[in-house]
Amino acid sequence: MSDRRPSRRLREQADVLFTATVRADRLRFAEAPETEVRFDGEPGEESGSGSRRERLPDRVTAGEEYRKVTIEYVIASRIALSGEEG
Repeated sequence: MSDRRPSRRLREQADVLFTATVRADRLRFAEAPETEVRFDGEPGEESGSGSRRERLPDRVTAGEEYRKVTIEYVIASRIALSGEEG
């Protein structure tokens, strides 16, 4: 299992927290996806995103079939006021 979710501390202190869980009996990608998550804004932020995956590698192979897959994806962001540390 791969776990690249934001830290537990950030998830607990987040002002905005988004989680989604996807389960699939069978999953196949026509092509390997390229993804990016960016955080911008003022006054500043402490943010992170990532997933915990079961039976799915961090980099998938186009055309390969993955079975009994679970993916939990988390986006967390905390507003950091001026002079405040995370």
